[in-house]
Amino acid sequence: MNYLHQTLDVSPDDMIEVILDHAANVQLLDAANFNAYQSGRENRYIGGHATTSPVNLRVPTSGLWHLVIDLGGMAGSVRADARVISRMAS
Repeated sequence: MNYLHQTLDVSPDDMIEVILDHAANVQLLDAANFNAYQSGRENRYIGGHATTSPVNLRVPTSGLWHLVIDLGGMAGSVRADARVISRMAS
């Protein structure tokens, strides 16, 4: 399984902005669900299939979260850039 992965230490005051070069699955997972994802097991995530960019994801709880971007098993590749935006800084 090919995917892009980034670990983020974030809080509910943060939003994750993801910029894609084309449609892809954008998923934010906690540690247990990321482990399930890697093992090919059922998992829960925030996000989904994105056809427009940027994608903005709200962080539900503080801690380490895993941002995963994939093409759902389809051939090809995707480029992505992610950044954390603090709502407290606004």
